[in-house]
Amino acid sequence: MPSWSVTNAFRVLTRKKPLEDSNESKLAKVLSAFDLTALGIGSTLGVGVYVLAGEVSKQVAGPAVVISFLIAAIASIFAGLCYAEFGARVPKAGSAYIYSYVTIGEFIAFLIGWNLILEYAIGSASVVKGLSTYLDQLCGNPMSSFLGTHMPINIQGLGAYPDLFAFVVTILFSLAIAVGAKESTRVNNVFTILNLGVVLFVIIAGLFHVSSSNWSIPKSSVPEGYGDGGFMPYGVSGIIKGAAVCFYGFIGFDCIATAGEEAKNPKKSIPFAVIVSLAMIFLAYFGVSSVLTMMLPYYEQDEKAPLPHVFRINGWHVAEYVVSIGAMFGLCSSMMGAMFPLPRIVFAMSNDGLLFRFLGDISEKYKTPFKGTMLTGLLTGILAAVFNLSQLVNMMSIGTLLAYSMVASCVLMLRYEVDDRRESRIIGNSRSSGSADQDQPCALWRRLFNSKGLTVSTKQTSRIVTVMVTLFSLWCFVFSQILTKFEEDLSNVTHFDGIALVLGAIPLVIMLVIISRQPTSAVNLSFKVPLVPWLPGISILINIYLMIKLDILTWVRFCIWLTIGLAIFLAYGIRHSRLRQREQRNNSMAIMRDCSESALLGQENSKYSNEVPLILMHSTS
Repeated sequence: MPSWSVTNAFRVLTRKKPLEDSNESKLAKVLSAFDLTALGIGSTLGVGVYVLAGEVSKQVAGPAVVISFLIAAIASIFAGLCYAEFGARVPKAGSAYIYSYVTIGEFIAFLIGWNLILEYAIGSASVVKGLSTYLDQLCGNPMSSFLGTHMPINIQGLGAYPDLFAFVVTILFSLAIAVGAKESTRVNNVFTILNLGVVLFVIIAGLFHVSSSNWSIPKSSVPEGYGDGGFMPYGVSGIIKGAAVCFYGFIGFDCIATAGEEAKNPKKSIPFAVIVSLAMIFLAYFGVSSVLTMMLPYYEQDEKAPLPHVFRINGWHVAEYVVSIGAMFGLCSSMMGAMFPLPRIVFAMSNDGLLFRFLGDISEKYKTPFKGTMLTGLLTGILAAVFNLSQLVNMMSIGTLLAYSMVASCVLMLRYEVDDRRESRIIGNSRSSGSADQDQPCALWRRLFNSKGLTVSTKQTSRIVTVMVTLFSLWCFVFSQILTKFEEDLSNVTHFDGIALVLGAIPLVIMLVIISRQPTSAVNLSFKVPLVPWLPGISILINIYLMIKLDILTWVRFCIWLTIGLAIFLAYGIRHSRLRQREQRNNSMAIMRDCSESALLGQENSKYSNEVPLILMHSTS
């Protein structure tokens, strides 16, 4: 009995959603490739382009911040390509949630979806909080002075005052999104175009005031505490640390995948939008950071508002105001992009029965999840108005990086998934040919490296890939700990550390080689990730490495949030799961069919038993 219970529990937690869902979507398919691209750019190219470049260049990387952005862009493109393949495979709302649902199982999918809710809620709240603070400073701090005096909040961990402006703006944006996807994306498109226009203005206007000497400042001219001068004042470790920070500036493009059900042609428009938006975001970051560090020495940058600061120093006040207004549009665009996916995740989870059903009700008038959108907007507004978000921002990163890792893992598993029809044909041919190899099990190493040269994926080869992907992800945590030594204290690295690094890298390479030797699935897709399994493997390693760089309190708060979600899943989701109800219906139909067959068989037997005496009587007479 206990073994059955464990087996049954494992089966329930790992039940998977079919890739092809016959249910027609109730969401309106109105989004074009341009809408999706603008959504990705707007959600990513927000406050980061106006703050991140100055902060990283001054404190972490110096002028080499341009290389940090390049490394971060490459890492983001790896994750973006994985998202693009999944967008071609699963054009459904839900992003990483639905991706993990069809490949790993219901329990992990719920954890990923619950995690994404936190990511987008905190992301939206932090952006609207930044918008409120920026506007308040631009006007001379009247809002903070009035509310701080008349409505103070004297509780540690919360804000100094209730930010009513942030709450009202959040509700208004939620209402705009709830009215309709097409209408809200039109507003977002306007914000994004204006944002890109301001970025282009900054780059072109800044070129008239650049000086290459700011990339080669001698050490004697650098104030104490700002590195050794030159292009890389903080060394290689500074570039790597800067890349870790800059990577967070690319977070947000995954919102493209959440709008899959509302895209006109998701299998083509989602990959196109992901790749184009990431390319344009990188060019914007690269151009702004280059102009910024060449206009003013890196150690003189303003961390909070670097772009208006450099134009003010150069005496160009018109450009200063243009950039300030552009920052407002950028923040609005970023907020729209951060809030747009949140109700879509809730809709997908409630539609599957894992969250309360009323959250997924589609409005007959607007064709959007109106109730879910307004409730998630209310949650975001309360977070922005009441809580001090300075300690919660890192939780966005841990949620996003975990989602990126899961998507890359899912790409590997689906690329090598079993092809049932081709497998049965191969097995039938091998049985008919009476191959002697069927009676002699192949050695483990031959199965791992596919020495027979199998070209059709089977259950065995698919299981090998699943085990290798799991082991690879776990070993990435170990290897990341070894790699941290080289980043933090490169000057004191010993030969023993070098040997440990090589020995730690060998298992990763071997596992990827084993995966690459397995036969792939024959499913035709409009877009596929190149260089599988190497590119998804590198993506998993980068994401896990960045995850372990987060502080312990972030992990603690993350575990608390997961505990709340686990309670909801066990109390509600596991009982109201749509897959569970489907299984129950199928089981009930099977039982009824068996009962009806038994009843018919009983009637036939009864009829036969009644006819036998009559036949005997006739024969006797």
